[in-house]
Amino acid sequence: MTADEMVTINSRKFDGSIRRSWQGGLVSVSDDLLVLVGRFEQDVEHSDLGHIRAGTVSFEHFYLHRWYNIFRFHEPSGELRNYYCNVAMPPTHSGSVIDYVDLDIDVVVWPDMRYEVLDRHDFARNAALYSYGDDVIDKAEESLKQLIALVENRQLP
Repeated sequence: MTADEMVTINSRKFDGSIRRSWQGGLVSVSDDLLVLVGRFEQDVEHSDLGHIRAGTVSFEHFYLHRWYNIFRFHEPSGELRNYYCNVAMPPTHSGSVIDYVDLDIDVVVWPDMRYEVLDRHDFARNAALYSYGDDVIDKAEESLKQLIALVENRQLP
């Protein structure tokens, strides 16, 4: 993968099925982080984030050895809209495809640094449905604590 390349991102369920798929432009690559940028082509109504306007820009940080990823959304005008953090298994990448398993727990962070933990009930339901092992549950809970510490210490990207 090289910067300026278009990449397909697949958010998967624990069973490997694709939950969502989208395109992003690769901004940078390092040994432990892939950064992409995407743009919303049309308005979207999101159950947790409300109305996302066409032209909103998303900077997407995929850590290769961490159990979360962080999206930073900017309004079409450029101002920070919010952060959306996914507790997820570390991504894999090959060619121009990034795949990751979303473990359902999310943290939304607003510009004033208020935050909300979302979808814990989905995590519990899917942990039972897909038989998450104790190691997966422990890593997810540990990663949620790490994300909250990043927010509280104002260390989000």
